[in-house]
Amino acid sequence: MSYTAQLNEEFKDLSLQESFETLLKMNFESIVFSTSFGQEDQVLTDIIFKRKYPIKIITLDTGRLFQATYKVHEEVLNKYNNSIVTYFPNQNEIEKLINQKGPNSFYASTENRKECCLIRKVKPLQRALKGADLWITGLRKEQSQRRQSVNLFEYDDAFGLIKFNPLANWKLNEIEEYLNKNEVPQNELHKQGYLSIGCEPCTRALKPGENIREGRWWWEQSKKECGLHLN
Repeated sequence: MSYTAQLNEEFKDLSLQESFETLLKMNFESIVFSTSFGQEDQVLTDIIFKRKYPIKIITLDTGRLFQATYKVHEEVLNKYNNSIVTYFPNQNEIEKLINQKGPNSFYASTENRKECCLIRKVKPLQRALKGADLWITGLRKEQSQRRQSVNLFEYDDAFGLIKFNPLANWKLNEIEEYLNKNEVPQNELHKQGYLSIGCEPCTRALKPGENIREGRWWWEQSKKECGLHLN
């Protein structure tokens, strides 16, 4: 049995708090949680900050986020009086992309869109995770068909470390119940039909019957991932 399989077996019946407290007794030396201030991430931010867990919280500022995302970012800082480390894309790479292909090249092809995601999201995350041996995310099985295979623990080949998805088996109503009960700041766009929120030009509100990820890169027929979670 692999190490991640052992972890999945050990953690399968633990509550969210029990999972974190068990995790922190293990031999992980550098734990990083990446937040985009979505509903799932807000659950994890709340428990990490309230319990004062020694976990570094980071976020990626792509330069094209919604103002509502910046608003909830600031609300989180004010509520918990704690810090979140922000990573930005490389200035020279952004300038080269815009000068060569224009500001909206991602609409032209999936290849162009993935190039933009690589520069604005993947490479900054690579810097954010450098030196970490565990990466915590807000991935859930329910978010998309592609994510139905998400486990509590899995090895991420792309970033070369173990990934912990403590909310993998949570349902959306459980997420919303937690946020409301604990008065956690939420992005105001969620009430307008935006359940998965990324960059402004690449995100739209969901239509009736669509799954959570359908509002991302809606002009494509691809698998609706930016490159951060490919395993």
